[in-house]
Amino acid sequence: MRAFFVVPGDPGRYHRRTPRLTRPSSMTAVRYRVRCDALAHRFAITGSFDSPLAAPVLRLPNWLRGSYLVRDFAKHVQGLKAFVDELPVAVTRLDKASFRVEGQGRIRLEYSVHALDSSVRKAYLDTRRGFFNGSSLFYCPAGFEHAAFEISIERPDAALCPGWKLATSLTPVDIAADGFGRYCAAGYEELIDCPVEMAAYQRIDFDVDGIPHHLVLSGRCEPDLPRLAADIGKICEVQRALFGHEPQKAQMEKYLFLTQVTGNGYGGLEHRTSTALVTARDALPRPGQTGLRKGYRGFLGLVSHEYFHLWNVKRITAARFADNDLRAEAYSEDLWAYEGVTSYYDDLMLLRAGLIDAPNYLDLLAEAATRLQRTPGRAVQTLADASFEAWIKYYQPDENTPNAAVNYYVKGALATVCLDLWLRLRSTQTLDDVMRALWRRFGAQDIGVPEGGLEAIASEISGLDLKPQFDLWLRGTSELPLTELLAEFGVTASLRASHGASDEGGRSDARHSPATELGLSLRSGDVTVATVFSGSAAERAGLAGGDQLVAIDGLKVTAGNWANRLEALHPGVAVALAFFRGDELMTAMIEPAAPGFDTWTFALAEASGAVLERRLAWLGC
Repeated sequence: MRAFFVVPGDPGRYHRRTPRLTRPSSMTAVRYRVRCDALAHRFAITGSFDSPLAAPVLRLPNWLRGSYLVRDFAKHVQGLKAFVDELPVAVTRLDKASFRVEGQGRIRLEYSVHALDSSVRKAYLDTRRGFFNGSSLFYCPAGFEHAAFEISIERPDAALCPGWKLATSLTPVDIAADGFGRYCAAGYEELIDCPVEMAAYQRIDFDVDGIPHHLVLSGRCEPDLPRLAADIGKICEVQRALFGHEPQKAQMEKYLFLTQVTGNGYGGLEHRTSTALVTARDALPRPGQTGLRKGYRGFLGLVSHEYFHLWNVKRITAARFADNDLRAEAYSEDLWAYEGVTSYYDDLMLLRAGLIDAPNYLDLLAEAATRLQRTPGRAVQTLADASFEAWIKYYQPDENTPNAAVNYYVKGALATVCLDLWLRLRSTQTLDDVMRALWRRFGAQDIGVPEGGLEAIASEISGLDLKPQFDLWLRGTSELPLTELLAEFGVTASLRASHGASDEGGRSDARHSPATELGLSLRSGDVTVATVFSGSAAERAGLAGGDQLVAIDGLKVTAGNWANRLEALHPGVAVALAFFRGDELMTAMIEPAAPGFDTWTFALAEASGAVLERRLAWLGC
């Protein structure tokens, strides 16, 4: 549970800290009531508090932790009114997210929030489900950051929203069996860190280390509930074992996986005692299905990723993020150490839980290496810069992003592989030891990690001078030494040509590669150019993102026949390419190239002696 303390001299700024077993006092300082207007997609909000200050200031955050983009939640607020001692008063806007109430006494606010964002970041409401993060709905009065908050959520019209229940990790005060009623939070940070899900959902309950865990599934689905409970429980168990089975029940009374089930969605956002997920309906296992299909493996990887954030991000967190008041961006070169490290562990935990075997794990690792290999931006942007510039690049991609930037999730995970293998090869320590040290020194103590914290801890406990490696992997753009390091663990790494558009890397049964490539990607299901890759035939022909292809070599192109059209071309033989740029029809000569080697396969090799021992310690085989 997190609260804030006021920085002396600036009542509007606050930092995060976590009081031990804090509970709201008997006198609640700020109260909010939430009503659902499902047909209009609006949450109606009433707030009240007693202000000891004349002209109190209130504000909404501009971003939320774990999602590094200024999202301007205040833009969805409408109809704001204020009352002091039940008399209407003026509201003075101070900036896009804050305002001042012109008066002193008993303050009451009335406003509504438009809610039609189906992601995990804002708020959503219709007759099927409702969801919100508190950062979208609740203003914080200056000076009340560490005060108690009480939230009353009214049950929506049963005729419009039949069978709805409510799930949240907020502390219940007086709730009905369906979950609607009053909740409390020990400070504003806790309030906005406990999302709320409302729907006629299915819920699976299971315990891990005596702590209740709940998987909530909102949306049409017919999953194998016992299998989901068993598989997710295994993931939680191995992760808790890594961190010494902490935090214990005294610090975390329950954990929720709030999951929206859609036609083709995927994503998640971590919170301190819950996570909000989106998954495709077909990714969930149905009763009677056996084996581990790709979609279900992906869902389990998502669950594993967000649960690992329970430690790495929500408790082991960068001081620059923890100390930020959510008004403006927080910059850190270490974002890779939170998302990249977590991306390394998410699939590794599936292996440790026995849900996948080592060859399948290596396929997942090869897919990540392939994504990096196919990104020209890996030679342009460092991992440190990718972390620092996430606000303007990763979260705001355009047609040139693959050429100019690197994904700190993907390269961060692969750099983490290198770090773990380097430690295992040259010391008696592993990355597990580094993470446990970070937990003990920072996470368990609720202390923000300084810049370069993971690098410093890894160097300290291993006794190695790791600066040259971090200079190369984190602060440089040279290729990662995956091939060399994997060989020391009995794993071969081979680079080959892609076997087609569906080849994401790893083992492949196909033996045929496309005859040519143009060096461009198309938007899904379309013939509109998404990206023209640096140094490619498409770049030399002058193509650009947004161009709509019409014909190649005199033949019409469609999303369905594009692969076949490429098969008919010959490397080095130029052909005419017709396309629309805006409303102008243009033609360019393009010279196809032979496919490059951009696809990785990692495989277990014959191993013995020290190599086999190292692999057994890492992969268990």
